[in-house]
Amino acid sequence: MHRVLVLGAGKIGSLIACLLAQRGTYEVHLGDITLNTSKHLVEDLRLEGVTPCILDVRHPDAVSAYLSAHPVDAILSSLPYFCNPTVAGLALTHGLHYFDLTEDVEVTNQIKILSAGAAHAFMPQCGLAPGFISIAAHDLMTHFETLDTVKMRVGALPVHPSNALKYSLTWSTDGLINEYGNLCYGIEAGAKVPLQPLEGYETIELDGLLYEAFNTSGGLGTLADSYAGTVQTMNYKTLRYPGHCEKIHLLMKDLKLNEDRETLKRVLERAIPQTLQDVVLIYASVTGTKDGSLFEENYVKKIYPQCIKGRLWSAIQVTTASSACCVMDLVLNQPSQYHGFITQESVSLKEFLGNDFGACFR
Repeated sequence: MHRVLVLGAGKIGSLIACLLAQRGTYEVHLGDITLNTSKHLVEDLRLEGVTPCILDVRHPDAVSAYLSAHPVDAILSSLPYFCNPTVAGLALTHGLHYFDLTEDVEVTNQIKILSAGAAHAFMPQCGLAPGFISIAAHDLMTHFETLDTVKMRVGALPVHPSNALKYSLTWSTDGLINEYGNLCYGIEAGAKVPLQPLEGYETIELDGLLYEAFNTSGGLGTLADSYAGTVQTMNYKTLRYPGHCEKIHLLMKDLKLNEDRETLKRVLERAIPQTLQDVVLIYASVTGTKDGSLFEENYVKKIYPQCIKGRLWSAIQVTTASSACCVMDLVLNQPSQYHGFITQESVSLKEFLGNDFGACFR
């Protein structure tokens, strides 16, 4: 049995606990700032092997005491990105493997520094984007002799958009604003360069439907660091229905709400509904040379909501939670192979898709 502490019983953390419990080989402690959500989840879905607990990382000494009393092999943080340096510090102190879902570039850099020389794996960015998209794109990149252009495009969209933004809040609002407002990175002319969020606008057609794509922060993960000097052009963009980018630009840039993110968060959460009827779009394209000729290969996938343990979970919940569980399972089943800071592109796509938790991506 693997013993894991999952911190955060929100949209993603709840499904992570559910998937681990369903596997039957995990003992899970599900921590949240209140007992209500985690306790109701365990009772309603009859999750065996999941222990609800009250834990607040704003009080790290209390979390540390809990870890001392309840030894685990790993911590998986599904908390907001700004909580993760504290959680990573606790993992280092207690000699645990560490995983998170952060999209924040600076937080990832902090964890990279903190984990230097660590005996256990420290693996941030374990969700969908960043996360699985890096694994899929990296696999395509290994098929080429030389690399020219790498494009990564991901979107989580309502199947039936009904508002002016043509969008629904399917995951963390803090994370969404972070992606829309923070500096992005990519590779141009072989060098890692900063890119502005909400810029780089383009349209793309998938399965006969038109989408727009634009720069957002964090989705590239660590690929720009890994492949600067090897790839001529690399970038990550978020997919949305046409018209979304223009309206977000109005809110964040013209009305300057990127400088008042708490107000923007209240506006979005008050006006934009949540939904379980969503679709996740994953698109990766790599262009390079094979046998001296220019070739292109693509990975394209659409994923819809799924019923798990008798409850309907949104596509973004399914993809994010499955990806996190999958990479954690791969590490915990071969712990001697993973030490210190681990990038998503270190994971083999073949091993990922062969793992039970990777089933939704097959």
